Amino acid sequence: MANFEIVAREDFSDVTYLLEVHHPLMAKAAKPGQFVIVMLHEHGERIPLTIADYDVKKGTITLVIQAVGKTTREMQEKGQVGTSLYALVGPMGEPSVIGHARKVVCVGGGLGVAPVYPQARAYKEAGAYVIGVVGFRNKDLVFWDDKFRACCDEFIICSDDGSVGIKGLVTLGLEQAIQRHRDIDEVIAIGPMIMMRGCADTTRPYGIKTMVSLNPLMVDGTGMCGGCRVKVGDKVKFACVDGPDFDGHKVDFADMMTRLRRYTKEERMALDHWNEEKGCRLQKAIDEKAGPKKAAKRKPA
Repeated sequence: MANFEIVAREDFSDVTYLLEVHHPLMAKAAKPGQFVIVMLHEHGERIPLTIADYDVKKGTITLVIQAVGKTTREMQEKGQVGTSLYALVGPMGEPSVIGHARKVVCVGGGLGVAPVYPQARAYKEAGAYVIGVVGFRNKDLVFWDDKFRACCDEFIICSDDGSVGIKGLVTLGLEQAIQRHRDIDEVIAIGPMIMMRGCADTTRPYGIKTMVSLNPLMVDGTGMCGGCRVKVGDKVKFACVDGPDFDGHKVDFADMMTRLRRYTKEERMALDHWNEEKGCRLQKAIDEKAGPKKAAKRKPA
């Protein structure tokens, strides 16, 4: 069994964390926009995670994760430096097309800041003028603004409550960028579905090419389950094998957002079951530490 060791970790907030994983071959092969399939342990769930960064010299890939479900919360608890992931497959998905655009806007909302960063860096390395627009709920959730500033010619930060940067959604920052620059060739937007739809609606009147990443739809990640089907224009695509990047002006967001809620019940059941098992394991550990006599005195709930 390969050893996919976690060599670094950083916690950005109570729910958002970074894992840097040693995998030299994957680091060498990775391209902006691609993702990996991760298993925490032998009996764990397979989940798709976007590659947020990669370092060929160090032989590592970086994953930025939000603890919202059973597996991501378990990974937050157990994914410590020195431990290893059970399985790591990839890179998967079609790489983002870094074309010959002279001026681009890279928009990241919340956790979407991480996967849009490699594209911003790639466009900068290709010689484009890069405008970065990122948004968070408040200043306490901000991360990687320093990395964006380093690869962007202009940088706009927004927050819902106005505690940092412009008060408002990233669409407000995007609109400001468009008003300043009438020669924008392309916009790349990654974040929650409703945020990407908002970005597509913002650029539509101007006819600016807008690409969105549909990673949140993925389940299996290989095209076998069909859970990530999405209507793009008059065609049906699979986010995992045909994407994850698609033309935001052609994506049927209404259908996609309905599909995104398809497994809400099962996700809640899995999380509740894990929390219940976690409580049982904790009580067992307490009983073992207390000894057989004290454990016997404890009345059942």
